[in-house]
Amino acid sequence: MRNNNKIMLYILALYALLGFGSRIALADNNLLSSSTKKTVLLAPLFVDRLVPLSVDRMEEKEDARLVPIVFKHGDISWLPKLAQEAGWPQKTWKRLGNIILRESGGCPNRRGGDIVDKNCNIIGHDGSNHRSDSGLLQINGVNYDTSRNKWALLCRELDICEQAPLLDAYTNLVAGKALWDAAGWGPWNPCAWGPEHRPKSCK
Repeated sequence: MRNNNKIMLYILALYALLGFGSRIALADNNLLSSSTKKTVLLAPLFVDRLVPLSVDRMEEKEDARLVPIVFKHGDISWLPKLAQEAGWPQKTWKRLGNIILRESGGCPNRRGGDIVDKNCNIIGHDGSNHRSDSGLLQINGVNYDTSRNKWALLCRELDICEQAPLLDAYTNLVAGKALWDAAGWGPWNPCAWGPEHRPKSCK
């Protein structure tokens, strides 16, 4: 009987190492002597201290990727990682960054005319009438609003048909990439706009 208990203990210890210890201990509770029961029920505690080391490291790595970006006006230190994830080629990042700084100051929640503080909090409006301009790249409503343009590229190709999704930094960069693929830097080049919007400084 003693040898049987030892064999059962070894089997249960093996199961415990595989993560099944607590369930087996409960299932076979009636087959074990009281001393063996105590040993087996402690096995998962022993395993918990040894096994999760690599799991913890994996979770820490995953958590690091999930840390939200803290956006501040004038700071685009986050851009390389986010631009890469959104599909922008590295050769475009410098110009992309300059456009973001010019258009929104790096504040993804900004709509046309919004005045922001250093932490990208909206604190006012400048009175202008271009509220459809959206997010980091100030993407204009003509690109997503089918009531203004029935061929709106972002609505047709990405199913982005309203402003709200474009106030997310990653979504805005993905949408911007679709516009860049279709028209290069034109959407952000005032001199490429129609005569009613083109600045006088353009030749």
